[in-house]
Amino acid sequence: MPPSGREVTDEAGRKAMQRSPGKNRLRVYLSTPRRPRFVVELALIALGYWVYSLVRNAVPERQSTAVDRAWDLLDLEKSLHIDIEHSVNHAVNGVSWLIVSMNYYYATLHFVVTIGVLVWLYHRHPGRYRAVRTVLFLTTGLALFGYFFFALAPPRLLPGAGYIDTVLVHHTWGSMASGDMKNVSNQYAAMPSMHIGWSTWCALAIVMFARPLWVKVLGVLYPLTTLFVIVATGNHFVLDAVGGWITLAAALGLQRLLNARSAYRFPRYPPDDPRAAATGPPPPRTEATPPQREPVDVSSSP
Repeated sequence: MPPSGREVTDEAGRKAMQRSPGKNRLRVYLSTPRRPRFVVELALIALGYWVYSLVRNAVPERQSTAVDRAWDLLDLEKSLHIDIEHSVNHAVNGVSWLIVSMNYYYATLHFVVTIGVLVWLYHRHPGRYRAVRTVLFLTTGLALFGYFFFALAPPRLLPGAGYIDTVLVHHTWGSMASGDMKNVSNQYAAMPSMHIGWSTWCALAIVMFARPLWVKVLGVLYPLTTLFVIVATGNHFVLDAVGGWITLAAALGLQRLLNARSAYRFPRYPPDDPRAAATGPPPPRTEATPPQREPVDVSSSP
């Protein structure tokens, strides 16, 4: 009976580890693409989000410290001339249909698009899925350090600053950070912005792996639109977004150390996938031999 695809992958991994020194065996294992298992991945995602929510909301809110830091952050933005939050917040709030749409965008797409990209990677890029998913997990985990050590009030909770909480004003169902849901969510976990961290993670996967140009363009627009939304709804400062990008960059570096190569350099399919052979590297090109001219027999000429 021929070996199964998973047995082929496991056997290849064992041979690679046998050829490597003991301290490098784990590195070889982590750098070898393997087909993800649905039940395991579903459990990891559910557990990871549960732990993230639990830790995030268990962090002491430290309201006075968070408000003081928000004023300091706003002063820094003013010195850098990037304090656009107030003007954008008030301008967009004047267009009811636009700000209501942004409220729903903020509340839903953060989860919908991220889950959609995970599902797409799982089915269409199984060889890359685990490494790219690891970047998302590391980004989310690193964000918890920011919430714990740098409690920060969002613009809408900055007293006397004149920002508008658009969810409350327009009575839209939405954010965990406003309305009745604020009692189950830490209100002072604004730095770094995971709306930006997650949306940029989605954009990287789409730009690197999607084929149609219009899909790549949408991927690039997604975090840019998200940046506009989190500012317009009064949920984040611009520098919160910068914190999200820094967190993602740190996660990319950690993932590369963990897997011995970038998540975006893994093959599309693991070795046990029959599609791997069809998408393998093209055969090496060889120089064509120039045609030889046949000698002309002049003896038969009249």
